[in-house]
Amino acid sequence: MPEGHTVHRTANHFRKTFAAQTVEVTSPQGRFTDAAVISGTKLLKTRAIGKQLFLHFEPAVLRIHLGIYGKWQFSQFEELPEPRGLVRARFIAGNHLADLRGPTACELLDSEQLKLIQAKLGPDPLDPMADAEKFIAKVSRSRVTIGQLLMDQSVISGIGNVYRAELLFRAGINPHTPGSSLTREQVLGLWLDAVALMPLGVKTGLMLTREGHLKAKTKKADRYYVYKREGLPCRECEVNIAIELMATRKLYHCPSCQK
Repeated sequence: MPEGHTVHRTANHFRKTFAAQTVEVTSPQGRFTDAAVISGTKLLKTRAIGKQLFLHFEPAVLRIHLGIYGKWQFSQFEELPEPRGLVRARFIAGNHLADLRGPTACELLDSEQLKLIQAKLGPDPLDPMADAEKFIAKVSRSRVTIGQLLMDQSVISGIGNVYRAELLFRAGINPHTPGSSLTREQVLGLWLDAVALMPLGVKTGLMLTREGHLKAKTKKADRYYVYKREGLPCRECEVNIAIELMATRKLYHCPSCQK
């Protein structure tokens, strides 16, 4: 599932190539039955909150959540290509094309529905106006493990499996620690680290978390401390990286550095 930086990159792309333009919207697959409501209207603004993308058209707001299988394909064309595969929604402005396939959600919202959905989302580290205190308060009063809390989009928006594993390793925090057992400094530290690392993902399109390897040219094998390194020696202590399931999702951590 794409993490928050990817959705922010998508929002930036729409902002640069579709915003303030009249957009033709169709549903080649036929499942986005409200496409005609916004087709032929202007895209007023785009906004990403965590893993959710909001496209504000004149009549309504389109909410898109890719989920596990959703994907975007962007292109420019001289002759409009035929849709390939199950395209849920197609967006055309000038010679710019965006095809959306397999999203978990692709729905129109009125202003009240938009408020309700956004109110349920936790603060986004990629939002300069986000309130870190909301994240700190939710974590501090919860007995749920911090490993689960970081994946809860109502606690913090945009964190997925990669950033969860890497943030906890960088902080030296055991993922099984209840949120309420962490100090304020530890929780704030997680937030500030996310604020520092995630913009690199927006800029480069890569999740870069390892000090000394925070550049776009970094090889995949060198980007992470623990993510997908199960059975390999920890880069800091040489104890083998562990893998387990936490609430059905794979969790990577160092048994020694994150006691």
